[in-house]
Amino acid sequence: MADVVGRRSEIELVVAALGSGRHMLLEGPPGTGKSTLLRNLAARAGSGMVFVEGNAELTPARLAGHFDPARVMAEGYSPDIFVAGPLVEAMREGSMLYVEEINRVPEETLNLLITVMSEGEITVPRFGRVEADPTFRFVAAMNPFDAVGTARISGAVYDRVCRVAMGYQTAAEEREIVERDTDALDSQLGRRAVKVVRATREHVDVRVGSSVRGAIDLVMLAGQLAGLRGVGADDEDVGLDAARAALSGRIRVHESSQRTPESIVEELWAASAPSEDGDDPDDEDDSGKA
Repeated sequence: MADVVGRRSEIELVVAALGSGRHMLLEGPPGTGKSTLLRNLAARAGSGMVFVEGNAELTPARLAGHFDPARVMAEGYSPDIFVAGPLVEAMREGSMLYVEEINRVPEETLNLLITVMSEGEITVPRFGRVEADPTFRFVAAMNPFDAVGTARISGAVYDRVCRVAMGYQTAAEEREIVERDTDALDSQLGRRAVKVVRATREHVDVRVGSSVRGAIDLVMLAGQLAGLRGVGADDEDVGLDAARAALSGRIRVHESSQRTPESIVEELWAASAPSEDGDDPDDEDDSGKA
């Protein structure tokens, strides 16, 4: 799985669950590779993956399908004018249905998914019974740390899925991701970007820190800024400006804090500076603890 860095344990768990006919729930903060892992698994298995973005507008009709209103007026209800939604499409084709941010999905739509997981089939009014192909699998993902616009997932959902928690990767793995996605092979800027991003997850004033995407954007922005200003990518002002732009919108400051995201990013960027001899004695280990 060339696009997935590390994650051996999670890959084995997901493969085992899907191979045994189980449905899955992946829990973890944004930027931990949930979608990437599933796309790679589906591609290697030669099966399709139907992607659905979970939100408050995902009604049962949008998920399962609906009849074309214009044709219903002209022809009446008929199976051949039914427009299959992503759920029916995945069930018929034996594909993986991937619902992102399932904790944003309305309860009535979740009830439809519960029926599919329990019975392996659904009945669509005026259309009839749809039976899932034996290779159909349902996989959901959610960020358990985001409370805005979300709802608690019921025990009925948890009772029908195998849950895999996906936390942040190790420092070494995140550096590898940044180097791969920015072509900044073993660069000091890339290592520093990862260090700052991981520090946002521990800062006392930060409720939610940045994912590795913040480090990728920081490196990419710094490269462009350096070219525009005619300086090196390791220029301190270039790095600081790139860090502010890449990270200030990604971190969530505690409501009780008086700090701004920008001031926290500035603090962490200054603290991440290498020593005068170029070494970084405070660089974290690869234990995976951010």
